[in-house]
Amino acid sequence: MRVIDYFDRGVALAPDRLMIFSREHRFTYREMARLTHRIAGAIVLRNGVGEVGSIAVFSPNHALAFACVLGGLRAGGIWAPINARGHIDDNIAFLNTADCRWLFIHSRFAEHIARIRAEVPTLEHVVCLDGRFDGAVDLETFLEETAPELPDVPDDPERVCGLFPTGGTTGRSKAVMFTHRVWETMVATYWSCMPAEDPPVYLVAAPMTHAAGVVAIPLLAKAATLIVLERADPLEIMEAIERHRVTDLFLPPTVIYSMLAHPRVREFDYSSLRHFLYAASPIAPDRLAEAVQVFGPVMVQSYGQAEAPMFCTFLSARDHLVLDDPERRKRLASCGRPTMFTRLEIMDDEGRLLPPGERGEIVVRGNLVMAGYYKDPAATAEARRYGWHHTGDVGYRDEDGFVYIIDRKKDMIITGGFNVYSTEVENVILSHPSVQNCVVIGVPDPKWGEAIKAVLELKPGCAVAEEEIIALCKSRLGGVKSPKSVEIWPHLPRSPVGKILKRDIRDRYWAGRERMV
Repeated sequence: MRVIDYFDRGVALAPDRLMIFSREHRFTYREMARLTHRIAGAIVLRNGVGEVGSIAVFSPNHALAFACVLGGLRAGGIWAPINARGHIDDNIAFLNTADCRWLFIHSRFAEHIARIRAEVPTLEHVVCLDGRFDGAVDLETFLEETAPELPDVPDDPERVCGLFPTGGTTGRSKAVMFTHRVWETMVATYWSCMPAEDPPVYLVAAPMTHAAGVVAIPLLAKAATLIVLERADPLEIMEAIERHRVTDLFLPPTVIYSMLAHPRVREFDYSSLRHFLYAASPIAPDRLAEAVQVFGPVMVQSYGQAEAPMFCTFLSARDHLVLDDPERRKRLASCGRPTMFTRLEIMDDEGRLLPPGERGEIVVRGNLVMAGYYKDPAATAEARRYGWHHTGDVGYRDEDGFVYIIDRKKDMIITGGFNVYSTEVENVILSHPSVQNCVVIGVPDPKWGEAIKAVLELKPGCAVAEEEIIALCKSRLGGVKSPKSVEIWPHLPRSPVGKILKRDIRDRYWAGRERMV
């Protein structure tokens, strides 16, 4: 199936059901279908079906932004997500990486349009979603002329329909090629992991241009209602869950931590929730146990990356219900078991697949894996060594098949000749009641080579002494894995999608050095 077919299935199921609701807009499935046909017709009139190229939507969470995504896909375009919270330099770089021909932009970013036009030579069309400004045609004017008949885009499972940024914290994004087959596998995996009979009510609070938008696609096939918040504000999220009887939502752990730390977190009714999905990074087991107590037996986790989106593994709600069993409670540190349509193994540096309990790089195979990096065959070949996609994550699998991510391969700390995986130390520190977030890194040390340092962000109104954190780690991990120093920062730096920029923090301590190990 094509990506747009999942939305059209929702239209056929419930044409008069509310499809999307935001502060400014309401559309039923029937109304949204008409709008996406008009957008597609206007695009095709100017470029021809199948000749559309890459389409970027540069907007905060907004109903018309999602309409343009769907309209572009209907026209046979290639969705190239641009993150509204990203730096303009990064966004311009990705527009160039993806050879974007179309840009649908919110007026909030009008100040950047002259520079975007000057620095993105492939850009041919700029349309403003919510008004007009110099350098862009407004959406209403754009839609005045559309193709009299919209040709059907061929159903080719190998056709590229998405160029997704790798994001991350280690440099400019590469563009990951999603085919219709990748999307089909992701949709099938979603529903195999989280089945539902009734149409979901899905809260969109994280950026629609990232995982929150990706999760929306499979939900449309069940005629879900999307409740759109402009930002991931903890109080607004909790209020919206109760007000709209939300059944499903996705949030990164950093936002969940902020919700749990909010003084009003226990005031709201969360009984409508069926699936509270978290991804992007693991949650410390102690904090996850608290989330289950607050939000109910609805927490679920998926593991993936841009190159194999969202669902390489899945930790179900049932898997989370181990609070009273010390032996099985360790599963809260897991990202779950491999999903139905993806094969996952642990591999050593020589390409050997490892047995349960042994640590190595997590590698995956299957139709969920990308078609490759756009115009980057060398990077594609490197990611496919030994015939598997290499995630760059270090982990192991236990005897029951649960997968545990220990660290990013590049984040290992070697101190005094011993390997220390920072996630293990971070999980201990995050169990402290005053700590909201933390990063554990290796910093230069004349004796140890690398010394372990913890950089903390505390919960509002809390305080903690450096010695207290070090003593906690020593009591749980021993001296080798414990921080030699602790710093407290008001806020840890984060990427536009909410990931803590560990590499940026580490770079501050290694600046000016020829080697960083």
